Amino acid sequence: MPLKIVDRFDSSFTLAPEAQAALFSLLRSESFLNQLSGQMGGKTFVFVELLFQPVPYTTATPKGMPAEFEKYHADDKYIIINVPPNFMFQAKIFKPSRLCAIYRRLDNDN
Repeated sequence: MPLKIVDRFDSSFTLAPEAQAALFSLLRSESFLNQLSGQMGGKTFVFVELLFQPVPYTTATPKGMPAEFEKYHADDKYIIINVPPNFMFQAKIFKPSRLCAIYRRLDNDN
């Protein structure tokens, strides 16, 4: 089976306001932030309200994300997570099928 080379991938998307509000609420919830903190060694993070759709790996997008988001990948003060599928379902987001969210580490954590 030959590999399919993707030259261009449209990563743009628009969420309905109600779906975005529901998703943001879930991503900011205290229980989720506590779970995230536990997985990140007790560090505290805040959701910066940035989402993106993962893209195929190419020479132009070696991190699997739109180029404008790579600066967050390189910065230790940020983490990028896959939005949990159950959050997508609860927010009634079916297209795109996957999203990533960006969180910033609060400065009081070293």
